[in-house]
Amino acid sequence: MKLQLSQDELEKNRKTIRKKMQQDEIDALCLFSSRGIFYLTGLYLIQTERPVGLLYDGVNTAAFVPALEVEHVKELGGVDEIISYKEYPGEKHPMKILAEKIENREVRRLGVDSDGYPGGYGYEGPALSDILDLDVEELPKLIENIMRVKSDEEIQLIKESCRWGNLAHRYLQDYTKPGKTENEISTRASLDASRAMLKTVSDDYYSPKGATMPASAGFRGQIGKGSAIPHALTSNKTIKEGQVLVTGASANVGGYVSELERTMIVGEPWDKQVEFFRYMVKAGEVALDAIEPGVSFADVDKKVRDFYREKDLMDYWRHHTGHSIGFDGHEAPYLDRNDDRELKPGMVVTVEPGLYVPEFAGFRHSDTVLVTKEGSEMLTYYPRDLESLIIPVS
Repeated sequence: MKLQLSQDELEKNRKTIRKKMQQDEIDALCLFSSRGIFYLTGLYLIQTERPVGLLYDGVNTAAFVPALEVEHVKELGGVDEIISYKEYPGEKHPMKILAEKIENREVRRLGVDSDGYPGGYGYEGPALSDILDLDVEELPKLIENIMRVKSDEEIQLIKESCRWGNLAHRYLQDYTKPGKTENEISTRASLDASRAMLKTVSDDYYSPKGATMPASAGFRGQIGKGSAIPHALTSNKTIKEGQVLVTGASANVGGYVSELERTMIVGEPWDKQVEFFRYMVKAGEVALDAIEPGVSFADVDKKVRDFYREKDLMDYWRHHTGHSIGFDGHEAPYLDRNDDRELKPGMVVTVEPGLYVPEFAGFRHSDTVLVTKEGSEMLTYYPRDLESLIIPVS
């Protein structure tokens, strides 16, 4: 089976959007986000200074792309029509060309995820509402809101991502030795996992985002004292005995990703390392136990913070308990005390409460978790216990 959303799934997505358009009395929809375009067509278009978008009237889909993308879109398929322009900024601005195409379709009320191409790479251009003589209705969260609850096909792709992220992390741990450098270990692990993945799934592999290494694992600079910086950057540090390492692994499968993170210790752990490691694992268990349908995202995070306060750990708190995940590595809603949205079956979240002790070390596991009718299912399955995550030095 090809590891991508089926045509039946994409047609179901279009029907869902068509129903929403009818409810809101929208004649046509114009999407600029890569997520929205993918959700309706399976296409992933690179966003640069050249505007790309999708028109959907409830029946037909039309890709709006620069001329250099026409052959690409034809090869991939997924749309009924291609509207192209020569170049940006060009003799006539691309947004004016798009506006003319919309007006020729006798649209009275246009729904948009953004009032004009959102830009990037130095793009400048007008809002659609400024150049269209019709009602433009902004619906910035239309696709995002629908994609919060994953379909069975989406969940299967995320599970497949977990499978190969698990392998990448296994290689990462096996290759981690004192004296080895961060980039040396990460590159080797990612390459070997990607080779194994592509050899196993062969022609069934598909990534609309064009991943060179579909499976990856690394440290992203969270080595030794750097592990206490949640968003450290890779700096090719050398692994040394006594260090705490915070890792990350994932795989891109059919456009979907997962998240697996672990805290490893090089050599025999110190008492202080053991103490914080155990607190971190317990915080994750508190979060996992709290996840079930009907519970708010906020309540999960509040229970974790209550645990931190009980153990006098709030000085080492830096971020909320987790976030949703799927097409993007970070999605809404968030396991945050101020996000009162409700957990529903089919949602997929990360559970990653961490502890960060300045000038000492950071401690964080992250798992990808599916909300089920009965409670939750952990989709990542790499060992979480300290003994399994000690790097031998001999």
